Amino acid sequence: MSTPPDLHVAHAERAAALDAADPLATFRDRFIFPDTSSDRVLYFTGNSLGLQPSTAATYVQRELDDWARLAVDGHLSARNPWWSYHHQFKEPLAMIVGGKPQEVVAMNTLTVNLHLMLASFYKPTQERYKVLMVGHEFPSDRYAVASQLQWHGFDPHEGLLEVESAPGTFEITDEQIVSAIESHADSLALVMISAVHYYTGQLFPLDLITRTAHAVGAMVGFDLAHAAGNVQPDLHEVGADFAVWCSYKYLNSGPGGVGGAFVHERHAHRTDLVRLAGWWGNDEATRFHMDHDFVPTPGADGWQLSNAQILPMAAHKASLDIFMEAGMDRIARKRDQLTAFAWDVITDVVADRTDVRIITPADPSRRGAQLSIQFDHHGRAVFDALTRRGVIVDWRVPNVIRMAPAPLYNSFADVAEFGKHLAESLVETAS
Repeated sequence: MSTPPDLHVAHAERAAALDAADPLATFRDRFIFPDTSSDRVLYFTGNSLGLQPSTAATYVQRELDDWARLAVDGHLSARNPWWSYHHQFKEPLAMIVGGKPQEVVAMNTLTVNLHLMLASFYKPTQERYKVLMVGHEFPSDRYAVASQLQWHGFDPHEGLLEVESAPGTFEITDEQIVSAIESHADSLALVMISAVHYYTGQLFPLDLITRTAHAVGAMVGFDLAHAAGNVQPDLHEVGADFAVWCSYKYLNSGPGGVGGAFVHERHAHRTDLVRLAGWWGNDEATRFHMDHDFVPTPGADGWQLSNAQILPMAAHKASLDIFMEAGMDRIARKRDQLTAFAWDVITDVVADRTDVRIITPADPSRRGAQLSIQFDHHGRAVFDALTRRGVIVDWRVPNVIRMAPAPLYNSFADVAEFGKHLAESLVETAS
């Protein structure tokens, strides 16, 4: 059964009114949309790879030019000296993740940073060695945690605990998480959870998780891969011990872009925290003395290993400059409006179907800019039909299409058009 044409008109009219009142509407022009055979691309995959900022090439070229012009002298004499290049990311990253400048650092990639954090904050004993995660986590996180358990001589089948949603449901409740932490109070060393679940799009209660875990003596870390630039996790106030993230999703910093890490300020001066050290984490005042005794820089910078990755960091800066201009408050307001509109559009389109549903939480406080649509049948065929129409979304096995309306470059009109294409694709693929 097709969706009535007047419903598409209603969606388009509502979108036009929302776009007219959108204070971030012009930020769309700061990004480059991909070329396809369709007249107009609808891009809803910023939760997998964000669009390229239009200034990224200029920012990278500037560093290439300085490299050509100055060679090694660029470390001190480039327009943005490479020696201190990472310092300029502190203010925007602190704003984005809700930390203090000393608590954040741009470095490495997500899973490398996760292992660095686990080396310091996962300190198992024979009695307290278990790690709690949520079920069906992104595989890289699970691989990292399982390998850390093995590294310390523990069986991941015993040491890795997972909180699953109840049968027939998709959302993991606060009560389930609290109960899991408290029931393993004497054996739990670490709670390690993605702030936003990659598959369902659920946003977890970071403050409740942190309070409960700390109350039983466990450390707490969060993966912000699908949260950074999407939701504001307020890490300092939440009190998490550490967090890690990538920058190529909502932060629009390019494939394989530089990652980031947060270490709470209460750990800033702890020299007893053993870490996998490198020279760029040594105190800047003595870094080039070439001493053999490691003296960590206070704060998150003390976990750096090697020189800053200047070329990917230049692309990162192009995006973060846009975030600073837009502001996370305005981004969050549009995110909630845009995602709520997408929820309404999708539910209108699938209202007469029992084989299609949104599995992301309905409560806006428990989600960010992602809606996961589950199919009982023909989901992949619907995805392929959307792709042919120039609608770029994300397919996740076994049966989910993820669409992520990013506030900086998606419009409400985009969402209305998505609804039209979804309705047509459902009709096209019906058995």
